[in-house]
Amino acid sequence: MTGPVPVIRPRRLRGSAAMRSLVREHTLRPADLVLPMFVREGAESRPISSMPGVLQHSMDSLAAAAAEAAERGVGGIMLFGVPEHKDAVGSGATDPDGILNRGIARLRAELGDATLIMADLCLDEFTDHGHCGVLDAAGNVDNDATLERYRDMALAQAEAGAHLLGPSGMMDGQIAAIRHALDEAGWTDVALYAYTAKYASAFYGPFREAVGSSLQGDRRTYQQDPGNAREALRELELDVAEGADLVMVKPGLPYLDVLAEVAAASPVPVGAYQISGEYAMIEAAAANGWIDRDRAILESLLAFRRAGATTVLTYWASEVASWYRDGLPSHLREFL
Repeated sequence: MTGPVPVIRPRRLRGSAAMRSLVREHTLRPADLVLPMFVREGAESRPISSMPGVLQHSMDSLAAAAAEAAERGVGGIMLFGVPEHKDAVGSGATDPDGILNRGIARLRAELGDATLIMADLCLDEFTDHGHCGVLDAAGNVDNDATLERYRDMALAQAEAGAHLLGPSGMMDGQIAAIRHALDEAGWTDVALYAYTAKYASAFYGPFREAVGSSLQGDRRTYQQDPGNAREALRELELDVAEGADLVMVKPGLPYLDVLAEVAAASPVPVGAYQISGEYAMIEAAAANGWIDRDRAILESLLAFRRAGATTVLTYWASEVASWYRDGLPSHLREFL
């Protein structure tokens, strides 16, 4: 005999905190998180008005905050430089005494291998025109001339002590050029974290304040068009073939669909960068009492993990790592 068709009740798996924890598919841990940091020339740190709680660090405050993040268990530090002087070719990017290379060296000397020291490999912070490469006579970014600058920048960052380089300029062939330069110079253990799908996005606004950008025009001729997803898979194929050790999608939340597609196709670990505009929106909404700040932070980070990211770059990395180290309060325990 057949009985009545049973009522299917998925809610049975949601009925208690213990049950939800048992069947949870994705979780967070401090080692999944990378903390982007900014180091400026000068003895004093400077707050970034559009990113509450984030600083342009002095060298000393950088070292202290990075040590704290490492002690909390973050997976790495991604360092950006904020120089006082800029020029057309971004000379400060390859100067061993430039602010970024000095920052890398300071962190490696003080932290050793306690956490990964990552370096942004791009010229935009160092050029007076604000583009990610050098310009030709017509004022356009010269892809192949820029690759030569990237090769030199990679060597300077490796010599300063970076474990991992993050080429973010979206030049064609950049991973191959950098990998060849590193290998030829004997830096075969320095890894490359490719910014594989980096979109021309409105969400970078606060970052431009953070690095004191002098951008003239826009970057649409080299960063990806927001309307394209399939293109990201082509970039993935190229970056992996050229020697990328990890790949990244940037921005994060507006491009979760791209992240999921890249993660499904990638033979190497995949990360996401929760960028400045995403950070600023959550902080602003929370400051107005419109959302629960801490829950929104963790929910957004969990979205990246659910979409397939093994690593998330986020300005909350150190703070969130401290929550996990000290024990999440009861209203956040669902994120364990």
